Amino acid sequence: MRDPRSDDELMLAFGRGDGRAFEELYQRYRQPLYRYLVHAIGDRVVADDLYQEVWSRIIDARDRFRTGAGFKRWAFRIAHNRLVDHWRACGREPGFDTDALDHQRAPEEGSPETVLDAEQRAVRLRQALMQLPSEQREAFLLQREAGLSLDQIADHERVGRETIKSRLRYAVGKLRSVLDPDPEVAGK
Repeated sequence: MRDPRSDDELMLAFGRGDGRAFEELYQRYRQPLYRYLVHAIGDRVVADDLYQEVWSRIIDARDRFRTGAGFKRWAFRIAHNRLVDHWRACGREPGFDTDALDHQRAPEEGSPETVLDAEQRAVRLRQALMQLPSEQREAFLLQREAGLSLDQIADHERVGRETIKSRLRYAVGKLRSVLDPDPEVAGK
């Protein structure tokens, strides 16, 4: 049964030693945080390491969490900062090695054709995401994977709401053109 407490209430309870509160937060955010990292970096092995580091930092900061910004924004800020640290350590701009896409696997469910189709779509999406400028990719992932609102993304990125709207509009347009180059379909 789902815990009715808000994310902030759960994190505060975890800070007071409530292990079940952490388990609930982990269940709520394990997939969105992981997808955010995988899509941002494009390499599951690296994303796995970063994912563990993000949760370790959340656990380590449990006594310092305060309500106000919201757990979701706070957790995705930690993930974002961890990505930036990773890219700096690698001495490169946000992105990934496109060869890593060949090692990504789709869930092994359904017919071989279904699995292959899902894998091909996932690879095409990751490749398309990596073609976006980092600001557009970040805004897109924060909206789609983190579920943040325009105002929350603007606050997260420290820019205006209209700037985020523009970034999202350009990101979606670019993704549509890359994923479905048929101009008749892409314009819809």
